[in-house]
Amino acid sequence: MTGNEFRFFLSCDINLPVTFRIERLEGNLPQSPASSELGMATGNRNAELYVECTLYIDGALFGLSTKTRLESSGYPYCWNELITLSSKYRDLTSQAQLAFTVWDVSCGNGVGLVGGATVFLFNSKKQLKAGRQKLRLWPGKEADGTIPTTTPGKVPKHERGEIERVERLVNKYERGQIQRIDWLDSLTFKSVEKIKEKESSRSDSSCLSLVVDFCSFEHRVVFQESGANFYAPSPVSSTNELVTIWDPEVGRKNPSEHKQLKLARSLTRGIIDRDLKPSSNERKSIQRILKYPPTRTLSGEERQLLWKFRFSLMSEKRALTKFLRCVEWTDVQEAKQAIDLMGRWETIDVADALELLSPVFESEEVRAYAVSVLERAGDEELQCYLLQLVQALRFERSDKSRLSLFLVQRSLSNIEIASFLRWYVAVELHDPTYAKRFYCTYDMLEDSMVKMEAGEDGDEDGFKLWHSLVRQTELTAQLCSIMRDVRNVRGGTQKKIEKLRQLLSGLLSELTYFEEPIRLPLAPGVLITGIVPSESSIFKSALHPLRLTFRTANGGTCKLIFKKGDDLRQDQLVIQMVTLMDRLLKLENLDLHLTPYRVLATGQDEGMVEFIPSSSLAQILSEHRSIVNYLQKFHPDEDGPFGITAQCLETFIKSCAGYSVITYILGIGDRHLDNLLLRDDGRLFHVDFGFILGRDPKPFPPPMKLCKEMVEAMGGAESVR
Repeated sequence: MTGNEFRFFLSCDINLPVTFRIERLEGNLPQSPASSELGMATGNRNAELYVECTLYIDGALFGLSTKTRLESSGYPYCWNELITLSSKYRDLTSQAQLAFTVWDVSCGNGVGLVGGATVFLFNSKKQLKAGRQKLRLWPGKEADGTIPTTTPGKVPKHERGEIERVERLVNKYERGQIQRIDWLDSLTFKSVEKIKEKESSRSDSSCLSLVVDFCSFEHRVVFQESGANFYAPSPVSSTNELVTIWDPEVGRKNPSEHKQLKLARSLTRGIIDRDLKPSSNERKSIQRILKYPPTRTLSGEERQLLWKFRFSLMSEKRALTKFLRCVEWTDVQEAKQAIDLMGRWETIDVADALELLSPVFESEEVRAYAVSVLERAGDEELQCYLLQLVQALRFERSDKSRLSLFLVQRSLSNIEIASFLRWYVAVELHDPTYAKRFYCTYDMLEDSMVKMEAGEDGDEDGFKLWHSLVRQTELTAQLCSIMRDVRNVRGGTQKKIEKLRQLLSGLLSELTYFEEPIRLPLAPGVLITGIVPSESSIFKSALHPLRLTFRTANGGTCKLIFKKGDDLRQDQLVIQMVTLMDRLLKLENLDLHLTPYRVLATGQDEGMVEFIPSSSLAQILSEHRSIVNYLQKFHPDEDGPFGITAQCLETFIKSCAGYSVITYILGIGDRHLDNLLLRDDGRLFHVDFGFILGRDPKPFPPPMKLCKEMVEAMGGAESVR
C-alpha cells in the first residue's frame, strides 16, 4: 500500500460477531454501608463485581445482555475477559451503542449498583472505534442506551485533562498510527507513567473508569448499510421533534441549478455583463475571494459572482486565476469567451503563472498563456521556480509542450539554467509513469545544445558546453564508487579517511587533477580542476558522507558534501523555500541573516550539499558549555551585551527568529542539537529536513522550534531583548 492509498472495510461486509474485551476497573469504590457501620476506613474494599454488557441499536435494546465472571480479588479489579455478542458487525447501525453496568454482589441486601457508562461503536466520522477505550462510570446509575444517553462514557472536551490527551495518543500508538522508535518510545512511556501518577494524585478519588478494549482490524472499518442504504421513513409524530433523514443526492450536481447557471452565463448576457458593477457588499465578497489560497475550492455562489462581474475585474490581475477556475471548460462557447478575456486581462505576476501550470488547468491555451508570462521573467527569478516548472511537465498534454520548449530555449542562453534543468530532469528519469516525457525533454535539451554555435565573443560552442555537463555525471559516478570502497573498509572513521585519501592520491589520482575543468554541479558558474586529498574527509555517520575540497580555476577552493544512500530531493525542496523566503524578505529590506546553502539531488539516493563551516549546538555546548561562551571566543567585546559585539548578537537573534518562523510554517520536525548549526559570525541555521509538513518522529513535538539554549543566549526568557 502506497502513502496515497486509504484502504478500509465496510461494516456491512463483516460477517463476524461483535467482540470486545473487558479489562479492568480504575479508581476507588465508594464505601459500603456495612463498612461504615463497622467504622472501617474509607478506601478500596474487597467487593465482588461483575460487568453487564448490553447492545442498543438506535436507542432500542438489541439481543440479550452478557455478563462477565465475578471478580473479588480486590483492587485493582481486573477481568481481562473476552466478550462475544450474538450480534454481528453487519447488523450494526451508525447509532449502535454498548452499555456497561458494574454490579456489586457483596452487599448484604441483594445486588448493589456501582455505576454505568454508554459508548457509541462508531465515531463522528462513521468509523468503527478500535483499541482501548476508557469510559467514565456514572456512580449509582445503570447504563442507559437511549439517544441521547444520560450516562455517556466519553469525557466532554472541556473536562479532559492531560491524562486523557496522553491516553488518546497511546491508543493511536498501539493501533500503529504513530511511528515506533524503540529508544524514544521507552523514554516516552516513562514520562507517560509519571504523568499518570501525577494526575491520579490530583484527581478525585471517587472517580471510577472502566477500561474496554475494542477489536482492531487490519484496516479501518467504515459504516455502510447493505442494500440501497435508504433509511426507513419515520412515523408521523404529533410533537415538534426534528427527524434526521438521509438524502442520497447530497454532494451531487443539481441539474436544475446547473441549467440555471448555464442560462445565466449564456452569451446573450455578455452585452449586459459588460456594464455591470459590483455593489459595496459584492465588492467585499470579491476581495475576500481573491485572498483565498490556490488550494481552496470555490463554491457555486462564488464562481457565479466572479463570472457575473468578469468584465469589471479585468483590470485586477489577481482575479485572473480565480476567474479561470470559474469557467466551465466543457462548454465550448464559454471556454472560447474565457480565452478571449484572458488575452485582454491585466498581465499577472510570475508567481500566479505557476498556479496556471498546476493539474487543475488542462486547457492548452491557459497553459500557453502561463508560459508567455514566464518568458518575461529574468534568469534569476526563473531559477527560483525551475524545480517546480520541471515538475509541471507531468501535467502537460504532450511530450513536446510549450513549457518544455520554453525551458530548453532559456537554457541555451544561460549555462546555469541548462545545468540545473539537466539534473532536475535526469533525476525524474527513474519514474516509470513519466519517464518517456522526461526522456523527451532531456533529448530536446541535448540536441539543442549540441547544435548551438559558438558566440562571437569567444564563448564555447554547444558541443563543448554539453560535454562539460556530461562530465558532471561522470564525476558523481566516480564519487559513488569511492564511497562503496570506503564503506567496505573495516575499522573506525579514521581508517576510512585514510582509505579515501589513499584512493584520491593513488588509484583514482585523475580526480586530483582533472584533464579539463568541470562545472561544479552545485554552482555551474564555478569551474573545478581537482580534489585536494589532504583536505578531504569523511563524516562520522551511518552513511559516511564525503567532505571534499575542490580546487577552482581561479586559484581558490570550495568545499561540498557528497551523500550516497540518502534521498536529498526533500532537502532540496526545503532549501528552495528558504531561499525564496530570504529573497522576498530582502525585497522588503528585512535581512534575517539566513543561510540558504545549496543542495542538489543528483539521483534518487545521492546528491551534493554545500559545506558551510560551522559547529553543531551539541558540539558547542559540549566544548564551551554555552552559546554565549562560543560567540565570545570569536567576537569578544567587554562593553557589548553578554561580552559579545552588538552586531554578532543581533545576527544570532535575527537568524533564530527567521528559522523559528520558517520551520513553523513548513512544519519541519525531528529537531535536535545535532541538526542546529552555528557559524562563527553568529548565524544559526538548520540542516537535515527528513520530516516536513507536520511529520515528526517525536510524539509531543513543540510547534515552535526554539530550544532553551538559544533563549539563554539571548538573555533568558525574562530578557528585554
